[in-house]
Amino acid sequence: MGKKKGSKADSSDDFLQTLEDFTSKENWDKFFTLRGNDDSFEWYAEWPQLRDSLLPLLQDYSSSSPSSSSPPGSFQILVPGCGNSRLSEHLYDAGFRDITNVDFSKVVISDMLRRNIRTRPELRWRVMDITKMQLADESFDMVLDKGALDALMEPEVGTKLGNQYLSEAKRVLKPGGKFVCLTLAESHVLALLFSRFRFGWKMTVQSISQKRSNLKTYMVVAEKEKSIVLHEISSSFDLLSIGGNDKQASGMCEALESENKIRRDCNNGTDLLYTHEELKLGIKGDLAELSGGRRIKFTLGCQGSNFSYRAVLLDAQKQTEPFVYYCGVFLVPKTRAHEWLFCSEEGQWQVVESSQAARLIMVFLDNSHSGASMEDIQNDLSPMVAQLAPKNDDEEARIPYMMASDGIKKRETVHEVTSSLTGEVVVEDVVYESTPSNPEGLSPSDDLAFRRLVFKRTEGLIQSEALLVEDDDIQSQKENTKNVSRKGNKKRNQESSGPIMKVSHDYLASSYHTGIISGFTLVAPYLKEAESRGKMVKTVIIGLGAGLLPMFLHGCLPFFNIEAVELDPVMLTVGKDYFCFTQNDRLKVHIADGIKFIRDITNSESSSEKPSNVVSTPQSTSGNCPDILIIDVDSADSSGGLTCPASEFIEEAFLLSVKRALPQHGLFVVNLVSRSQSIKDMVVSRMKKVFDHLFSLQLEEEDDVNVVLFGLCSESVVNESDIPESAAILEGLLKCQRLETKQSIIETTKKLKCWK
Repeated sequence: MGKKKGSKADSSDDFLQTLEDFTSKENWDKFFTLRGNDDSFEWYAEWPQLRDSLLPLLQDYSSSSPSSSSPPGSFQILVPGCGNSRLSEHLYDAGFRDITNVDFSKVVISDMLRRNIRTRPELRWRVMDITKMQLADESFDMVLDKGALDALMEPEVGTKLGNQYLSEAKRVLKPGGKFVCLTLAESHVLALLFSRFRFGWKMTVQSISQKRSNLKTYMVVAEKEKSIVLHEISSSFDLLSIGGNDKQASGMCEALESENKIRRDCNNGTDLLYTHEELKLGIKGDLAELSGGRRIKFTLGCQGSNFSYRAVLLDAQKQTEPFVYYCGVFLVPKTRAHEWLFCSEEGQWQVVESSQAARLIMVFLDNSHSGASMEDIQNDLSPMVAQLAPKNDDEEARIPYMMASDGIKKRETVHEVTSSLTGEVVVEDVVYESTPSNPEGLSPSDDLAFRRLVFKRTEGLIQSEALLVEDDDIQSQKENTKNVSRKGNKKRNQESSGPIMKVSHDYLASSYHTGIISGFTLVAPYLKEAESRGKMVKTVIIGLGAGLLPMFLHGCLPFFNIEAVELDPVMLTVGKDYFCFTQNDRLKVHIADGIKFIRDITNSESSSEKPSNVVSTPQSTSGNCPDILIIDVDSADSSGGLTCPASEFIEEAFLLSVKRALPQHGLFVVNLVSRSQSIKDMVVSRMKKVFDHLFSLQLEEEDDVNVVLFGLCSESVVNESDIPESAAILEGLLKCQRLETKQSIIETTKKLKCWK
């Protein structure tokens, strides 16, 4: 077992062509029927290669076992997913007689029973699903898996069957027993195997050569301990000894290194994401007892569960009033998981206090729960939550389920479109339950409506957001039309149910847009000089979105010449049709690749002829180069931890192109969104290496996810001590129609920090 679809070329055996899905009982029955009862097939290493590694392991076990005076035949061995391998027969002939073989194929179990009934009568053969074994707890000294886990881990199936099987294998092993797994060590198999045997197990790995295939078989041995000590995994090889250029070997070494780092971090007290099963082992103390201030991040979802969840267990820090609940569950929808109240430790303690629960289990929902009702989720969670609840004398006490709303009072989808580049795009109008800031001139009691642009690939991230205001011009036209109709005694037009709304371009709904403009403080003296001389400041924005930032800059900085570069033409259409975006002689859009656009500028500058008596500078001085360059794009793949921008925009080669494209007074701006501190540190390190001065602006003190970075091409710029004076210059340049918008921009300049 263990070969995946598409890898049949590794064997010339025609019978392999009958297998399509390694998790299908019907396929296996067909396979074993075609082979016949005397034709064994060893999917991995043959006995001669296994014998030298396996027998010493069994002998070591017998010498260290409390019952070591017993003969080898008394050791109880379970072989799950046995198939028609001769492994059990060889072990029997070596003196190990108490062997139970199970497989869900009735065909192969019948064949194996007939093959061994006379020559090896003590071997036991049972038809059984290894993910639901009818075997007693702690009844075996060894579980010997030869490819069974690999077969269950078909990529299309996911980890559910593998998880269920490993839970069963751990259950039936005695304390001190060993789980021996012969595997091809694919990355997704190792990820599950290493994590499931993390606490309370001592694990070793060794390599076994096999003649049938150029692939190596690895023997992973996990020994069940009574303690919950966390050991690093030991191995009997290094990358050179097993083939340094071998992809399979290097994958194993990388997996070992990664897992051992996790184990070292855990032993060093690093805050890790534990599993539900690990918590039940007691690795974070006895969960039956409340421990004030205890906070544990973990995952939920075990055998029998329909979903998996990310969760945090919190025991109330102090009791100011009697608790209403001994335990409660708080569900956080995906759209709010990034908010400070739910993603920060301080915010979570506030939720605990308001919940009035002695223990609160905060559960974060994601895309996998989008099709499930709250009743389905509650029913799925209830048995797991009951295992995590503290001891309580009142057996009838209920565990309440609370939920954070998505923060939206009203939502209306305005437009949906699918782009070949961006995927599903949604334009929606929303009314929030509460508005953080009140736009000037509008009553606090007004239900403020906002138009949002959302990419389905990153639903938690709002790409663009604009305030909707009443369109007075169209409303007046509407009234005039109604008056003319009445005078002419014509049929009266049907009246609209409400006022005509339009997008406001003089209000910044996105805080990071406010942060970007605040950073112009760093070049405010140059901007003032350009404005006084009647010179246009060329500003290039990579990433159009809905066009809100370019439109705002166009309105409040009339001496800016703005060029937006957008890869996806659908964005331009959406901006025009739903966000009132327009182009003119001071605002142009290029449908182009942003990286190529900047490199073309660099190349055109470097190739331009200069007089022989002019010394070249590292930065260009031509009118084609931008004075300000802003990167405002999201990443199509945020799985690596970087949400904005796409990784290509923070590569050192691109940063160097930017440096060459900007003049000495130039400003480079990057909107950086990541929850990974290591990624942010890496981006900062690269920008510090390229730019002469680097500033940052963290939007919210409590939210370290979004930060705006500003790179300057010259040492002769403002220092932190000069920012207030420079901010006053910027304030004089801004022609904002809303006073509170200008005040917000200038107030945000106080958050600018210098890196070097």
